[in-house]
Amino acid sequence: MKKFFTIVFVLVVVTFALAFAKDFIIKSSVESAVRVVTGLSLEIQKMKVGIVNTLVSIEDLRLYNPSGYQDRVMLDMPEIYVDYDLGSILKGTIHLYQVRLDLREFVVVKNKDGKLNLDSLNVVKDKGKAQKPENTKKTQFQIDEFQLKIGKVTYKDYSKGGKPAVQEFNIELNEKFTNINDPAKLMSLIVVRALVNTSIAQLSNFDLGTLKGTIGETLDSAQKLLGELPSKEVMKAVDKAKGALAQSTQTVDNAKAAVEETAAAAKKAAEDLKKSIPNPFAVKK
Repeated sequence: MKKFFTIVFVLVVVTFALAFAKDFIIKSSVESAVRVVTGLSLEIQKMKVGIVNTLVSIEDLRLYNPSGYQDRVMLDMPEIYVDYDLGSILKGTIHLYQVRLDLREFVVVKNKDGKLNLDSLNVVKDKGKAQKPENTKKTQFQIDEFQLKIGKVTYKDYSKGGKPAVQEFNIELNEKFTNINDPAKLMSLIVVRALVNTSIAQLSNFDLGTLKGTIGETLDSAQKLLGELPSKEVMKAVDKAKGALAQSTQTVDNAKAAVEETAAAAKKAAEDLKKSIPNPFAVKK
């Protein structure tokens, strides 16, 4: 019996160790993959990877500028949600059913030497096309549905010395795209959608048209979203409010009916009283 419990204990410890190792390995793989696609460093604070439910939750991501820029962070992403196809990943391909990316702030910086941080992205260097050595096998990549939320885009210009000229654009973008089959296109899409409704491209002399040309089909699939689907708690609150409103309406209707009934009774009583009082001016026959 003691040996049995020892085996169970060892299995539990190994299971927990594998769970933590799994998250660490995938976290490191994601950071390395982003470094290959963007050419920049990525830091992830927290990640949870599911095996049975095939869900990945990533929190507090930051994509950093290269050296030579006063601002350290280029992209501040509080959350990414991924629903993946485990079978395809085990076969060596990347198939993601859904990706939701919440981008709190995109910071575009022109440093004191007049260099733009966007130009350090590999997709910009390669004009939106991921360049790989011919002897390197390209991994198949597919995202069925990609939801992109962007809160604010900030432009900082240090090229004139002293304090930077800063402009902020609260774009509050929330869009859904389908059928993205290249990591480079994914990064190009984020850059294009962040800048297209601002004047940053003109202010910084950034060629946005080239990137737009590489993701034309993806942009055609764009669907604007008004917001997230309401949660069960919100729906309960709405139903409760509807019930209270209906009850209030019924109360008002009942009060209105009572007032009308009282008014009718008062009118009838007045008429009866009038009939019971003799007319002193009436002529007696």
